[in-house]
This record gives sequence, structure tokens and C-alpha cells, in this order.
Amino acid sequence: MAERNFKIILQYEGTRYQGWQKQESTENTIQGRLERLLSKMVGAKVQVNGSGRTDAGVHALGQCASFHLDTERSCREIMEYMNRYLPEDIAVIAVKEMPERFHSRLNAVSKTYLYRVLNTDIPHVFDRRYVYVFPGPLDVEAMRRASSYLIGTHDFRAFTSAKKSRKSTVRTIQKIEIEKTGEEIRFVYKGDGFLYHMVRILTGTLLETGTGERKPEDMQTIMDRGMRDGAGALVPAKGLTLVEVGYNDRSFYENKGKW
Repeated sequence: MAERNFKIILQYEGTRYQGWQKQESTENTIQGRLERLLSKMVGAKVQVNGSGRTDAGVHALGQCASFHLDTERSCREIMEYMNRYLPEDIAVIAVKEMPERFHSRLNAVSKTYLYRVLNTDIPHVFDRRYVYVFPGPLDVEAMRRASSYLIGTHDFRAFTSAKKSRKSTVRTIQKIEIEKTGEEIRFVYKGDGFLYHMVRILTGTLLETGTGERKPEDMQTIMDRGMRDGAGALVPAKGLTLVEVGYNDRSFYENKGKW
């Protein structure tokens, strides 16, 4: 029979993985594990395409991936098979058969990330894998004012660790929300795409604004200058979670995760 195109939504705790992208030096990646499992299921090589790469230690509530399979199994049977053999820190929460040309990365129009900060100097044992503990006072209003300079379409080359390339560093950020509840501060970013380490550098720069090291209006100067050394620190990966990947056709995505 002809190969069928499938989309999956998956969650994973990224603590013990070397990121999404498969590597020759290690088998311990999300993409690598999925490809090995699906290849075993159908008895042929399977290529899994993710909506994007998450770094080592980054988590996901709603990562999207797509792949072609020569199988008669139903979507439910594929999901049950995958969850039976995947490790407990990776779970497939939805499987759907898609049109032939659907591609999880090429068809994505937006991504939403969450970065969690605990503003305390007291360790939180049960949250330690998912949050960045940041002691000392933080001015949330100053961080919100600073984030307003980042909304819209800009060249974000100052906020990436990637080496220079011919690829565009222009991105559009649709919203940044900064909310504090008790000791926890949540940074939510939604945009058409994000550069390598971009969310983590943006968060580090906003935190430096919160401490008073920077002024909110410095954000514009950093973007205008376009140099990585002008932006803030790269905060740890463990505080970052990919929440949702958006598509023009909402039937392409149904996020069943809670955050």
C-alpha cells in the first residue's frame, strides 16, 4: 500500500536527552528514539521531521512531528504502540493522518514557549528540573516595559548564539507575557519562529532589566547594534518548555497539554 503521512503531538521531559535532533555521537535524542521505534514497527527506515529543534535539557508539552509510514495500523494503534515502548519521559498524546504534503516544520506558522523562573534563594526540590532559581529582587514592571520593545518584526541577531550565516535573523514576536504568582515568574513567548538560544537569551536579558542592570529602553539599543555581546546571559535550558506549535489550519494542531 502507499505510504501515509502522520502527524503526532508529543510531550517529553528533556532533562536526560541531548536535545531533539539525532546525532552520530549519541543515540540519546528525541528524534533518534522515535525513528528507531517507528522503523522497528514497520520494518523499514523511517524519517521523523520535528517542527523544530529543542536543545538539550529543554522540555515539550506540545511538540509536533510528522512522518510517512507504510502501514495499515490505525492512528490509535500507532499511538498505543509508541507509548508502549517509549520511555516514561516521552509520551505521544495525539496521532492524526494528514494530507500528503503536510510537514510539521514547513507548515508551522507560530510557536509558543514558556520559561519558568523561581524568584527565591530557597531550593525547590520537586521543581528543580523545570525552573531556573533566581535569587534577589526583580522588578516585573520594568521587565514588561522592556519586553514591549521586542514585540513586532525585528532583526534578533543579537539574541542568538548561532554563528553567522546567510539565513535571516529577522523574526516576528506576537506577544510576550510576564506574570508573577507567588515566587514564580512565567515568561510566555509567541512568535513565528525563534533563533538558536533566542528565548533563553531574551529571558536572560529581561532578568537583567529586572535587577536594574539594564534599562527597559536598552532593548532597542541591543537590537540596533545587533551584537551578541550586547545582550544578556544565556539562562539554563531546564526552565524552558515548548508549549504549542501553531498552523493555519487548526485541524493540524490540537494541544492537549496543560501548563
